[in-house]
Amino acid sequence: MFPLSADLKRKRLLALGITVSAFVLSFFQRFAPAGIAQDLVATFETSAASLGVLAATYFYVYTIMQVPTGIMVDTLGPRRVLVAGAIIGGIGSLIFGLAPTLNTALVGRLLIGLGVSVTFVSMLKIIAVWFEENRFASITGITVLLGNLGSVLAGAPLAAFASTMGWRGVFIAVGFISLALAAGCWFLVRDSAPSANPPQSTNRFNRTIVLGNLWRITKNPATHPAILVNFGTCGAFFTFGGLWAMPYLMQVHGFSRNEAASHLSLLFLGFAVGSLIMGNLSDRLGKRRPILVTACSLNALIWMVWASGVPLPAGTSYVLILLMGLCTSGFTLSWACAKEVNPPMLSGMSTSVANMGGFLSAAIFQPLVGLVIDLSWDGQMLNGVRIYSTGDFQAGLALLALIAWLGAFGAWRIRETGCRNIWQEPPKPAPQIA
Repeated sequence: MFPLSADLKRKRLLALGITVSAFVLSFFQRFAPAGIAQDLVATFETSAASLGVLAATYFYVYTIMQVPTGIMVDTLGPRRVLVAGAIIGGIGSLIFGLAPTLNTALVGRLLIGLGVSVTFVSMLKIIAVWFEENRFASITGITVLLGNLGSVLAGAPLAAFASTMGWRGVFIAVGFISLALAAGCWFLVRDSAPSANPPQSTNRFNRTIVLGNLWRITKNPATHPAILVNFGTCGAFFTFGGLWAMPYLMQVHGFSRNEAASHLSLLFLGFAVGSLIMGNLSDRLGKRRPILVTACSLNALIWMVWASGVPLPAGTSYVLILLMGLCTSGFTLSWACAKEVNPPMLSGMSTSVANMGGFLSAAIFQPLVGLVIDLSWDGQMLNGVRIYSTGDFQAGLALLALIAWLGAFGAWRIRETGCRNIWQEPPKPAPQIA
């Protein structure tokens, strides 16, 4: 890379700053339904299953968009993709905040998911082209930590703002913030840094090999455990933290809205800090599997406590949910594991394939948990809101505990890579002699 002047260094930091801000907003949008779940039920007079569909719409479109986003970023450039995503997400947030019916809210939520689904890959592209290669991992780690802090805003801060300005006001404000970020991306982000030897032509993504490479990764048996870890451990976390945590803590454990929101923020904070700790610890030890197995197994054990519905003192529940966030973060090592058992040239796609497992799981289980809760509901209502018993929630959380153990099983099946790429080209078949 061409040596950057002080002015260009300032510009790249501004570009990274505006992009990370969009990334923080994407995390907030991902987990926001949990903080206002009770408000949504009261506003739209909906069932648990319908609420699950509303929240899961984000995850459906996010899952579908991962591979197309990689293609668009490589062909159109991250600047245009970020601007389009921020505009679409902003419009979606405004529609969601103004929605008169559940169906309109579903449209808004879909547009939110579509808009923010491009942020992470675009941010990685900007880091790759604007920063030195030997700083890529450290800068990515910091930005992921900051992005995860956006989920903390979806806990206690969101509950506080919703109490003062209403949940609709919050999402209308977020919509305008997203549109402002779109303008910031247009004026501050550039697709590439100056180069001492500019390439004669832009390196375009070859669409003809996308499906072939995707099949190459998915048929690799060493990739499957990483997908399973994401599907189980990450999926349970997204399903619970993204929707059902607040109703569960309030209706089963009797916490106030502020107390439940504080639990939610602590869960996300533990996950954010743990994501940084797990990666650094793994790199220092030169091992992936022992940390992944320990974290995912402990996480599955904690899920059994929540699924039991046993009453917990506030102090114990705070410690338990913080520990849950820390342990859940262990699944982030599965991205490295997937990358290190596939061809280096397909590192981005192999990571995306593993990552899709968690989003697909949340898309399936957010509404499915709601359906399970509804099936055992006894018809009790208060002020137009369905009241669920401990037994109702136990059935739903037992499902999440089950997939958490599925994630732990995947961790036990992970191949140890020693923090290096161990993929080898399969031997070519010997020629047949007539």
